[in-house]
Amino acid sequence: MSKIKNIISKNQGSAFIPMVILTTLFFIFGFVTWLNGPLIPFFKTACELTESQSYFVAFAFYIAYFVMAIPSSWLIEKVGYKNGLSLGLVVIAIGAFTFYPAAEARTFILFLIAIFVMGTGLAILQTAANPYVVVIGPRESAAARISVLGLANKFAGFIAPIALTVLVLSNMKDYTAEKIALLDAGAKEKALDALALQLQTPYIYIGIIILILAVLIKFSPLPEIDLDEDGHVKHLSLFQQIKDAFQYPQLVFGVITLMLYVAGEVIAGDSIGGFGKALGVYGDNGDFYLKLTSFTMTAMVIGYVLGISLIPKYVSQVTALKASGFLGVILVLSIVTISPKIMVQLPGGLPSIPVVILLVALVGLANALCWPAIWPMALQDLGGYTKIAGALLIMAIIGGAIFPLMYGSWADTINIANKAEGITETAKSGNQIAYLILLPTYFMILFYAFKGHKYRSWSKK
Repeated sequence: MSKIKNIISKNQGSAFIPMVILTTLFFIFGFVTWLNGPLIPFFKTACELTESQSYFVAFAFYIAYFVMAIPSSWLIEKVGYKNGLSLGLVVIAIGAFTFYPAAEARTFILFLIAIFVMGTGLAILQTAANPYVVVIGPRESAAARISVLGLANKFAGFIAPIALTVLVLSNMKDYTAEKIALLDAGAKEKALDALALQLQTPYIYIGIIILILAVLIKFSPLPEIDLDEDGHVKHLSLFQQIKDAFQYPQLVFGVITLMLYVAGEVIAGDSIGGFGKALGVYGDNGDFYLKLTSFTMTAMVIGYVLGISLIPKYVSQVTALKASGFLGVILVLSIVTISPKIMVQLPGGLPSIPVVILLVALVGLANALCWPAIWPMALQDLGGYTKIAGALLIMAIIGGAIFPLMYGSWADTINIANKAEGITETAKSGNQIAYLILLPTYFMILFYAFKGHKYRSWSKK
């Protein structure tokens, strides 16, 4: 704890309050974001979806970042960082409230609209918050500061799936595919309607809490910052800023790396529940697979603690990124080759689960330090272009929208082919083999760590 306090107050007293506010916001980010993990298998049941259709939850959420990042940058330019943060929270609250009519109708498209609106609010918040935390202190310790925020984010990600499952979805054992199949059409509709309605109350509470936080931020002492103090960029059109920003290779490669990293993070966090369900990880209450996202978040929390402890005193953010890339490659190859029949007994009265599930969770450890390392490396030496660069990096979160769909589609294709051929071995399931889609992520991370971040010109590298 003293290490964290030193980081957020190390430079000057003026950085302490912004860090406290940003840490609170990142906790909210994490809680809202990582509810998607249990929601994917939940909607698969409640809305009767295929594996690939269920991943539209992730698509709707993360595509909002791509669509709204540039508009968010323009908005923040007009209203300022502080007002932008408050407005982003209001938008998230509107999305949370939209869950009420969506659950009433049990219509998947309405749920996706609600999720998209929440993603839009988060896009506004992140567009403001990430450059902010880079510039409020020394750049060499930026990864450590972002790690503090990431710790709050992933701790919330650990809590969110457990809270949703325990407080709201604890009766999932009554909604297994086998039990639903035994119901007639009328009883089935009533059962699934009742299941969907369980989301109304928690999302109303989430919306109210976030609205209160929006008001608190509005009247907080959070200072404004100016990333273009000399005015070299302000006079340029938005499109000219984007064009000029692409002249910086460290940014372009950073955007690509971040896109693939986010794909890895989202797949590791959001697919583990569906993978566990496919392997029969139900537990005594029939809902243990809904909690598996928390395993991935636990691994990420461990990674962030390591980042806070080691960067930059003992390990540079470049070295941390290299280690992340190597670990990611090893884990992906292990996941697709190790038999899911190999089990491990969890402590504390928890059920035994396949080792391969724990390996998926450990991908969270490989991912933990990528975000805090890539951001300061990509924004280095950009000057007044830092703001638009931040928006481009936020757009890279589209990786979390596209790649989970690709994972789900690949898994469905393999599973359908296996079924047609009469193959029932879980070791050959699409859910497991489709994790190969993560290999490009860690190869790109290795490239960026060794070479990509060093480039400053396209003509002379």
